[in-house]
Amino acid sequence: MQLSLLNQTLSTLITANHVLHYHKLIDSFGHVSVRNPLSAANNTFFLSAAVPPALVGDPRDVGEYYIDDGSPVDPDVGGVRERFIHSRILKRFPGVVSVVHSHSEDVVPYSVVDGGLEAVFHMAGFLGDQVPVFDIGKYYNSTDTQDMLVKNTRLGDIAASYLGLTNSSTKGNSDPEHAVVLMGNHGFATIGSTIEEAVYRAVYTQANARIQTTAINLAALGGTTALWGRGQIKYLTSKERADCEIANRAYVGQAWRLWVREVETLAGTLYQNSLGSPLVT
Repeated sequence: MQLSLLNQTLSTLITANHVLHYHKLIDSFGHVSVRNPLSAANNTFFLSAAVPPALVGDPRDVGEYYIDDGSPVDPDVGGVRERFIHSRILKRFPGVVSVVHSHSEDVVPYSVVDGGLEAVFHMAGFLGDQVPVFDIGKYYNSTDTQDMLVKNTRLGDIAASYLGLTNSSTKGNSDPEHAVVLMGNHGFATIGSTIEEAVYRAVYTQANARIQTTAINLAALGGTTALWGRGQIKYLTSKERADCEIANRAYVGQAWRLWVREVETLAGTLYQNSLGSPLVT
């Protein structure tokens, strides 16, 4: 039973790498993680071991890391430099199961200009009333290499803190307030209670960014100025965002089934999964 659960988890993680690559959320870089469901102490997670996401195809391509400090369980296994994004989010928020980090070129512009990413269509209600921006440049110390990467627990803790804590009575005190955090001049991270939910949010964060950019361009062309404030673009209201987020939770599995089938049709040419198709629910 335990081996089956582990295989299902790793198979889903492998396929998630393929889905994110297929949707151009990650290329040679970017990553997705998941808690180890068999860790009695809930203290380790799985993440690709510095393998390009599209080429992750076997458990040997995946590393296991400690949540507490991001170090590999097997000292002989390397890991992506930014695994601290994952370890510190998982450490701070026990209810988060999976984290996606993307350098989406559709989303990055919203991390470098004022105005911010806003929910503009119903599939992105999870963006909430505000998408925070973590500007790493504010937190470098004198010994840091200023390469924009979250390469240690200190910077990972700061990045994770931008997800906030909710004051909602319907959530626990350790639940994040935000589902997505932009990373200035870099990319974004999103979270989920499952791998499927984290991937879903990543896909529709990118889709929302594309739609918002199109709306901004149309508003500039049609208006008397180049401004693109709320007077020219109709964003979702706070109530609409909340209700859309709740309504769409039931359909994460529907989207996931399609995305799995898309990448499985390319099996043998690019995407391979030695564990077979993940459990699709």
